[in-house]
Amino acid sequence: MNEVLVFGLSGYAVIFITLLCAYIIFGIAGFGTALVASPVLALYVPIAKIVPLLALMDMCAAFVNVSRDGRKADWRELRRLVPLMVMGSLIGAAILLKARPDILLLALGVFVVGYSLYSLSGLKPQRRFAPAASVPFGSIGGIFSALFGSGGFIYAIYLSGRIDNKESMRITQTTLIGLSTLTRVVLFALAGVYLDTSLLWLALLLAPGMLLGIALGRRITLKMSREQFLKLINVVVLASGVMLIVRYFS
Repeated sequence: MNEVLVFGLSGYAVIFITLLCAYIIFGIAGFGTALVASPVLALYVPIAKIVPLLALMDMCAAFVNVSRDGRKADWRELRRLVPLMVMGSLIGAAILLKARPDILLLALGVFVVGYSLYSLSGLKPQRRFAPAASVPFGSIGGIFSALFGSGGFIYAIYLSGRIDNKESMRITQTTLIGLSTLTRVVLFALAGVYLDTSLLWLALLLAPGMLLGIALGRRITLKMSREQFLKLINVVVLASGVMLIVRYFS
């Protein structure tokens, strides 16, 4: 049960620095830790442990951010998205049990890459999404969170077209991720995953890097203009889409 901790001090250093970078991105964008951390973690940590580890740390990071800045969240958008996210998660779980969702992974990757490239090109018209857009974005985000643990960038696309204030968008996104990961953490706990004390010790040892990362990310966000913030969000979304396509063909 202690296989997670079978690596030396240099391994811890690499993982710590990777998690620090990942949570700087999380502190800025409210998502994206798996994109940065998973490829490096896979070199040291068994694959089956990575998702529950990051789910636990993402939940804690989100709760820290929400406890600090939760008053800035757009609760109207959360009331729209959260029920749809839950419904989408149930649909995603049903798909996972009854079908091969690989083609959905490819389709989502292509859509996300196309959208982010379009947004980064400067050709995107200055218009807002209608509130009704929460239905496809919220439900699809929930579906892909359940299928692949990757739904944050779907919410980011929607929120960037709805919320003008970058700090409000960041904390609203973080709140969504916190609720999503809470569900996964509860399921992992019920399945007995966290009875592996080595996994909990690793999360505890990496917690300072997570806390430092989200603090630095928050500080960076406060210094960015909205245009810079949205450009960075679109870059992270683009990288997420590319990773989905790579994942499909690998």
